[in-house]
Amino acid sequence: MTLFIRAVAAEDKAAAIKRAISGDSADRFAPDLDQFKQLPGTPFAYWVGAGVRAAFQRFQTVEGNGRAVRQGLATADDFRFVRTHWEIDPRDRGKKWFPFAKGGRLSPFYAGIHLVVNWADGGAEIKNNLNEKGNVRSNVWMLRDTAANYFFKGGLTWPLRASKFAPQPLPAGCIFSVRGYSVFLEEMLLLPSLAIFNSKPFDYIFKALLGRFGYPEFIVGVLQKLPWAEPSVEQANDLAALARSAWSLARTADTAVETSLAFTLPAPLNAADSVAAVTSKLAGLQSKIDAISFELFNLDESDRTEIEGAAVFASAEINEDNDESEDDNSEVAAAENAQFYVLSWSVGVAFGRFDIRLATGERSIPPEPEPFDALPDRSPGILPSGAAPFMPCSGIFVDDPGHADDLISRIIAVYERVGQPWPEPAALRRSFAREFFPGHIKMYTKSRRKAPIYWQLATPTGSYSVWLYLHTLNKDTLFRAQTDYIAPKLAHEQRQLDQLRADSGPNPSASQRKAIEAQEAFIGELQALLGEVKRVAPLWNPTLDDGVVIIMAPLWRLVPQNKPWQKELKAKWDELAAGKYDWAHVAMHLWPERVVPKCATDRSLAIAHGLEEVFWKEGDNGDWVSQSSPMRSIEELVHERTSAAVKAALKELSEASAPNGAKTRARRSSS
Repeated sequence: MTLFIRAVAAEDKAAAIKRAISGDSADRFAPDLDQFKQLPGTPFAYWVGAGVRAAFQRFQTVEGNGRAVRQGLATADDFRFVRTHWEIDPRDRGKKWFPFAKGGRLSPFYAGIHLVVNWADGGAEIKNNLNEKGNVRSNVWMLRDTAANYFFKGGLTWPLRASKFAPQPLPAGCIFSVRGYSVFLEEMLLLPSLAIFNSKPFDYIFKALLGRFGYPEFIVGVLQKLPWAEPSVEQANDLAALARSAWSLARTADTAVETSLAFTLPAPLNAADSVAAVTSKLAGLQSKIDAISFELFNLDESDRTEIEGAAVFASAEINEDNDESEDDNSEVAAAENAQFYVLSWSVGVAFGRFDIRLATGERSIPPEPEPFDALPDRSPGILPSGAAPFMPCSGIFVDDPGHADDLISRIIAVYERVGQPWPEPAALRRSFAREFFPGHIKMYTKSRRKAPIYWQLATPTGSYSVWLYLHTLNKDTLFRAQTDYIAPKLAHEQRQLDQLRADSGPNPSASQRKAIEAQEAFIGELQALLGEVKRVAPLWNPTLDDGVVIIMAPLWRLVPQNKPWQKELKAKWDELAAGKYDWAHVAMHLWPERVVPKCATDRSLAIAHGLEEVFWKEGDNGDWVSQSSPMRSIEELVHERTSAAVKAALKELSEASAPNGAKTRARRSSS
C-alpha cells in the first residue's frame, strides 16, 4: 500500500504531514492501483473519491450520441483577419465578417462576443494565406468537418484557461477559435447543459481528470472523456429555467457596456440591477443548479463534502496570470468613475451613433433575445437606420468654444436633455482635451486590439482639436476639416492677434506681451496642424475593412497630443510602407506598383484586392494555379491604380521632417 498526503493547502505543511502520518487527517489517502485505472488516462488523482470515480463508469461520455466537442479556427494572422465588431461596416456582417468566439476571461453563463473574423467565401483569404514552403498558415485545413458541421451552429463555448470551468452560450451564426473551444448538443439540451457544465460537480470532475485544480487548461480531449449524465425531463426543465435566468442576469451588466452588442444605456442611466444584486441572485441560482447536478451524477453527501472542500486546493494551486486572458475587460480600466461612461455615451449621441430616446423614454428598450439567437448587427443602443439624431451632425466636431460644431457644447446639451449634472464647461473642456481620447482607446481595446472610433486630431498641446467618427469617414473628410474648420479657425485667430497688437501699440505692457506671445504660439500650432492636414489629405482614402490602426496610420503626425498612440501609429505606418500589410486597401492605394505583382504570385492577396480572376484559375484537380497569360497585364493594372496626386503627396509625406511639439498652451474661442 502506498500512502499519499495532500498538504498543498496547509499553511504549516510539516504539521499537516505529521497529522496525516499519525492517521488523524482527511488529507491522508491510500488508493490502490485499480482506483487510478478507473479514470480515463490514469491521471495521478489519488484524492478522488469513490463516487466521482464511479461516475466515469456509470455514465456515457460527453463525446458521442449527438454530442461533439471541437477546437476551432486559428487564423495565423489575427491582425489581418480579425476585427472588433465596431470597426466593420455592419452591412458586411454575415457576408464578409462573422462573430468570432475567441475565449476570453472567466464569465459563467454569459459572455459578450466582441470580435469578428473574415470568412468571406468560406474563408478563402485564410485558406490561401501560405507560408514560405507553400503550406497553409492557418489550421483551417484540419477543420473541414468542423467548419462544415459546427461553424455557425449554436453551442457552448469557454475560455481555454480559467479558475473554473464556466461555459457560455455560443450563439447561432458564430465561428469559434482555437482557444474558444466549443461543445455542441441537441438544441433541447443546450440550456440544461449550460447549467450542468457550470455546476460544481462538473467542474470538479473535469479538474480531477486534468490532475490539477488551480487555473488549468480546459482542453477538448479531456472534456470528450468526461461523464455525461442525461437529465430527466423534469431535471432538464428545471436546469433550463435556472440557466436561462442565470444567463439573463449575467447579461444585465453587459447592457451598460457600450462596446457590447447588448448595450442599451450607460450605468448611471441604465435601470439594470447593480453588480452586487446580480452577484447575489446568481449565487442563489448556482446553489440550485449544484443541488440538481449532485443528484444527476449520483453523488452523495461524502462526495459533496469532497467537492466543496476542493476550493481550498484550487486557491493553493492558483497562480493566475492576467496576461493569459485574451480579453482584459479594458472598459473597466478606462475609467473607474461611471461618469466616464456617460461622457462617452454623450459623445456617441452627439455623433449620431447612440439613441438618446432610450434615456428619455421616447423609445422603449428592445426585448431581450434568447441565449442562442444569432447576434444582432448593432446593439439596441445604436440609433436605428433612418432615425434622426439628437442634433444634426456633419461627422466632424471641433473643440472650439463658440463654434456651431463645438463638441463640448453638444455634450452639455445631451447631459441637459437626459437630466444629468454636467461639470463646469471650462473644466470639462480642459479635462476632455487631455483625458478623453486616452480613456476612449482603453475602452475600445479588446483582445489586445486597439480600435478607437472617435479620433482626436490635435495640436501638440491639445489647444485645438478636430474630432472625427470612424463610420462617417471618407476620402473627403480631411479636405472638409481643412477647408471648413482649421483654415477658418486660423484666419480668426490671426485677426485676434492683429487686434491684440493694434490694442497694445508700440509699447505693450508685460501682460499684453504675454498675451501676444501666447496667441502667436497658438497660431503657430494651428499653422502646423493645417500644414499636416494639407500634406496627408490628398493621399488618404479610408476603407473600414483595413481596421482602425491601419486606417489611422497615415495620420500619425496628426496626433502629437498623445505620444504613445502616435508612436504606435508611426510604427504601423513604417511597417505599411515596408510592405508588411500589402493585404490592406491602403497599400494598394499608395503602392500599386508593389502590390499588384504580388497578387500574381499570392492568391490570398489577389482575393483581398479583387484580382483573383485576373491572375488565378482552378485546375482540373481542384487546385488553384496562376494563369500563364493573365487576362490583363500587370502594367495596365498598376497604371489604372496609380494617381500622380497621391504619389506626390506620398513623396512629400515621406520626406517631411519630424514634427515638432509646442510647449506652451493657449486657447481662443471662435466667438
